[in-house]
Amino acid sequence: MPATVRIALNRPLRRLFDYERPDGMVLTRGQRVRVPFGRQTLTGLVADTNGTPPEGLTLKPVSQALEPWPALPDETVALLQWASHYYQHPLGECLFTAMPPALRRGRPAERPAPMVWRYTGSGATLPASAHRQKALLDWLKDQPGDVADSTLRAAGFQRTQIDALANKQWITRVDPTAPQAAHVADATPAPSCRPTLSPAQAEAASQLPAVNAGFSATLLYGVTGSGKTELYLHYLKTHLGDQDQALVLVPEINLTPQTVARFQKYFGDRIVVWHSALNDTDRLDTWLKVRHGEPVILVGTRSAVLLPFTRLRALVVDEEHDTSYKQGDGFRYSGRDLAVYRAHLNRCPVILGSATPSLESVHNARTGKYRLVRLEQRAGPARPPTLSLLDIRSRPLEGGLSRPALSAIRDVLARGEQALVFVNRRGFAPVMMCFDCGHLMECPRCDSRLTYHRRDRAMRCHHCDFQCAARDTCPQCQSERFKPVGQGTERTEDTLAEAFPDTPVVRVDRDSTQRKGSIQQILDKVNSGAPCVLVGTQMLAKGHDFPNVTLVVVVNADGGLFSVDFRAPEQLTQTLIQVSGRAGRAEKPGRVLIQTCHSDHPLLRALCSDAYLDIAVRLLAEREQGLFPPFRHMTIVRAEADTMARSLALLDQLKPLVPAGNVECWGPLPALIARRADRHRAQLVLLSHQRGHLNAALSGLCQHLDQQRLPSAVRWMVDVDPQETG
Repeated sequence: MPATVRIALNRPLRRLFDYERPDGMVLTRGQRVRVPFGRQTLTGLVADTNGTPPEGLTLKPVSQALEPWPALPDETVALLQWASHYYQHPLGECLFTAMPPALRRGRPAERPAPMVWRYTGSGATLPASAHRQKALLDWLKDQPGDVADSTLRAAGFQRTQIDALANKQWITRVDPTAPQAAHVADATPAPSCRPTLSPAQAEAASQLPAVNAGFSATLLYGVTGSGKTELYLHYLKTHLGDQDQALVLVPEINLTPQTVARFQKYFGDRIVVWHSALNDTDRLDTWLKVRHGEPVILVGTRSAVLLPFTRLRALVVDEEHDTSYKQGDGFRYSGRDLAVYRAHLNRCPVILGSATPSLESVHNARTGKYRLVRLEQRAGPARPPTLSLLDIRSRPLEGGLSRPALSAIRDVLARGEQALVFVNRRGFAPVMMCFDCGHLMECPRCDSRLTYHRRDRAMRCHHCDFQCAARDTCPQCQSERFKPVGQGTERTEDTLAEAFPDTPVVRVDRDSTQRKGSIQQILDKVNSGAPCVLVGTQMLAKGHDFPNVTLVVVVNADGGLFSVDFRAPEQLTQTLIQVSGRAGRAEKPGRVLIQTCHSDHPLLRALCSDAYLDIAVRLLAEREQGLFPPFRHMTIVRAEADTMARSLALLDQLKPLVPAGNVECWGPLPALIARRADRHRAQLVLLSHQRGHLNAALSGLCQHLDQQRLPSAVRWMVDVDPQETG
C-alpha cells in the first residue's frame, strides 16, 4: 500500500488533501512540497505523514520536496493548529501566514547574495537640498572598507538615498564573494552594558521570572513614564543566554524604529525586525535567521508571534492592551493571546506590559492566572501629570479649542516647552453641511458621512476610501452656505498655526505619515526639544517619549461615554491615560486639560483622581453585571451581501443550529455601520460561560456553512473574542 501524506494548501478550505508519497522521498511535518492541484502545481505544507489512503481512489503523488528540512518546526505547527481550531479558520491559511510571501510562492528558502557597496571617491555633484545623501556620503568616508546594504539601512539611511548615490556614481555595487570585498563591515558585537534601574524598577525586576523557570504569564502594570522598556532591556540582558532567541511585540509599525534603536544600544546586531513594511527580501532574511536558530531578539508587530522560532526563551508584549494586536480580517487572531499560548508551548515566560492593561488581563491577574507586577513610580525625577476637566459648555471654541486651552498652550510655549493637542479625528471636519437646506455629504457606498480634507480639496470616506472633489456649494440646493462642521486634525492645525504664527505646528496622523520615514523625521523634530505644538490622533498616544512636552490638551473626551459598544468605557479610559502620559516625562511637571461637555460624568471624574487599576476593577464589576467578556466568552458571526435581506437570511438560517442552553444567541441584527463599500452587513452574537461549548457550536456552524452553495455575493466570517462589536 503506498504511503500517504496529508497536505495543507494556502486556500480558504477547511480540509487537508491526501497525496501519495513517492518511494525514496522522506517527508516530515511542516515541510514545504510541490503538489499537483487540478491543472495547477501549488506549494503545500505537510500536515500529517501518517495519512490513511481513501478506498477506491488513486492519489496523485507529491511532485517535489522543496527543502530536506521542515519550514515550520513542530512547536510552530502545534501553535497554528490550535489557533486554527480556536479562531475557526482554515488550517492551510493559518500555516502559510507563518511564512514570508517569497516562500508562499515557492521560492527557495535561502538568503540572496548580500548587496555590498564600495565608496568610489568621486561622482556627480549633489544638489544643495540633498542633505541626507550628503550625510550618507560623509558616513561612508569614515568606513574602513566595503559596506553591506543592511548595514547602511541599519545606520538609518533609506533605499532612495543609496540608489541616488549609486546613480551619481559615488558608490558602486561589488561582488561580496570576490576577494577584494572580504573586508565588509563586521556585525557590531552586543555591548556588555545594561540599563541602570531605579529602586522601583529594580524591585519590579526582582519579581520577574527567570527564562529557565518554565511557563509563566506576568502582567507588568507600569504607569506611563515608569520605564517599562528599560525593564524589558534589563530583563533580557540579565536572563537571556548568548544562544537564545527572544520576541518583543509592539502594536504599531511607527513604534518599531524607536524601540529598535533602544534595543540595538544594548544588543547590537542581535536585533532584527518584522513588520508589514519590510520588502520580501528582508522578510525572507529575517525569517531564515529565526528558523535556523540564530540568537536573535526579534522586535515586531503581531504577525511576528507566528514565526518559526526554535530557541525561543522569552516573550514580551508591549502595550498589551492595544487593539492593533487583533487582526481585523482573514485569519482574525490576537497576537497577544497567541503570545501567551506560544509561551505555554515553549515552557518559557511571557511578560505583558502596559500602563492601561486590558480588562481581560486585569481579570486574569485578579484570578491568579497571571502574576501581577506593579511599577507605579515614574522614572527619574518625573512626576505624574495633573489632570483637570475643562467644561466647554457655553464656551466659544476656535477649531475645537477653548480660550483657556489656547491660553495654557501660549504659556507653555513662552517657557520654551512643547504642547500636545489630541484630536481623534483626521481630516479638516467630519461633516460638510448646508446651513440652508440641511443637506449632509454622505458616502454613496457606506452608511457614513464624508470627511472634508481641505489640504487635498477632497471629501473622503474613512471606511471604504471613497473620495470625490470637495464643493463650495451645496449639491442639493446650490447654496453657498455649505460649511464644514466639527473639527479634525487639519482644522485644529490651522487654528494653532494662526494663533501661534512663530511656532511650528506638527501634525501626526495617518495622512501626514504615509511616506516612508516620515514618522521618524517628525519624532526627530519633536525630540530636538525646540518649542512646538503637536497635533495628532491616537498615533501620538502610544509609547512615545517627548521629554519637553509639558501640556496635553484633549479636544473632546466625550466620544466614548455613550457608545453602544460595551468596550467603549475601557477604550476611552485607556486612550485618555495614554495620551496624558505624554506630559511631564522629564524634570518639568506636566499638566493635562480634558475638554468635555460632561464634566460631572463619573468616569471622567475618576480619571482625575484614581489609579487605572482602581477604575479597571469598577469597569470589571459593570461587565460582570452584564455578563460581558471576560465573564462570558463571545464570538460574532458576520454576514455581508449585496442586500441586507440576504445577509439577515443567512444568519436566520444559522440561528436554529445554535445549541440552546449552552450558548446564548443575540440577533441577527444589522451592524452598527450596516452598509460599507456597498456591502450590507449583519451579525449574530454568540455568548457562553464555557469556551468548549462555544467552540463546539462554532465548529458546527462552520461545517454547515461550508456545505452550502451560497451565492457569490454572500460572504461570512467568524470573529472570536471580537474587539469591535459594531
